Amino acid sequence: MALKAVHVSDVPNLDQVPENASMALYSSRFAKGAEMNRAAPRIPRFLVIGHRGNGMNALQSSDRRMRAIKENSIMSFNAAARFPIDFVEFDVQVTKDDCPVIFHDDFILSEENGTVFQRRINELSLSEFLNYGPQREPGKEGKTLLRKTKDGKIVKWDVENDDPLCTLQEAFEQVDPSLGFNIELKFDDNIVYQDDYLFRVLQSVLQVVFECGRDRPIIFSSFQPDAALLVKKLQNTYPVFFLTNGGTQLYYDVRRNSLEEAIKLCLEGGLHGIVSEVKGVFRNPGAVTKIKEAKLSLLTYGKLNNVPEAVYMQYLMGIEGVIVDFVKEITVAVSDMIKPLGGAEEDGEKRLLEEDGPMQVKSKPEFSERELSFLLKLIPELIQL
Repeated sequence: MALKAVHVSDVPNLDQVPENASMALYSSRFAKGAEMNRAAPRIPRFLVIGHRGNGMNALQSSDRRMRAIKENSIMSFNAAARFPIDFVEFDVQVTKDDCPVIFHDDFILSEENGTVFQRRINELSLSEFLNYGPQREPGKEGKTLLRKTKDGKIVKWDVENDDPLCTLQEAFEQVDPSLGFNIELKFDDNIVYQDDYLFRVLQSVLQVVFECGRDRPIIFSSFQPDAALLVKKLQNTYPVFFLTNGGTQLYYDVRRNSLEEAIKLCLEGGLHGIVSEVKGVFRNPGAVTKIKEAKLSLLTYGKLNNVPEAVYMQYLMGIEGVIVDFVKEITVAVSDMIKPLGGAEEDGEKRLLEEDGPMQVKSKPEFSERELSFLLKLIPELIQL
């Protein structure tokens, strides 16, 4: 199934951006004096990134943390900002009237008179989209918001702390300005998109970013190879990362099927780095060396990133950051594991590494190169492929 192409005319030159737009991947939460540029940003220290804010919602999970705050919401982003993280990651789609909104799923579900209805975000106007779930206007009741689980069950989207759906512009205006945004450009895996449609969507997103971004650190990412390549062509201000399952799941588009293909895509398109499912890295640790030799950055996502020991192993491997659901727990663990030599933390215990310089591990064993090599050979055997 392919979407009908939309012709876009008179597209502005998006390389002409405001002077105050963020030119690199840094902020007050990063090490001071970080040297970064458009061609090859250097991530100055190990990053912790909040997944969909303070963590995704798993509505059937027995872990209350997975239902604590509505994912991809202003409340969730600001909750994550209370901890020493560098970015929040969230999913952006565009409504049929060209407004970028923050929502993860391909379909938004609701129930009326016992019948479940589902719509794509790009089939809704902005006002229709915002009419789902809790409303900002006192006394106004929105449509019941449902969600389809991975096993096909449809459940009510119940969380302990709910919050209305929001737009990308609202996130820029209402979220702590020192908190970086990892903007995932979200597309349906089962649709072949034509270039004109991708152009229109990315134009809408970039317009908001350039109007509202100011000095906020921003990176773009996408599982959609053509979208990642196109957003890099349309602007040269913000780093672009290619998202991949790292071979843990196979797709018709071979560019998505391995870390080696991801490296190839990044080099051909001038992208800045890769965000891989962590299992894809653990089952193929040799790819980390290849990524470094290609002068690309490497971040990871996945459930294993909620396990401090797995995060620590990635730090030893030279991976530059992790996207996590358990923001509080992982930032505490990272703070305990990694400290600047002789450096004092700013803002007491709240912040992690604000000083650039050599790192040391606190309360964790040091591994020799031989021991680390053994662990890297062992890990793929422990991961269920």
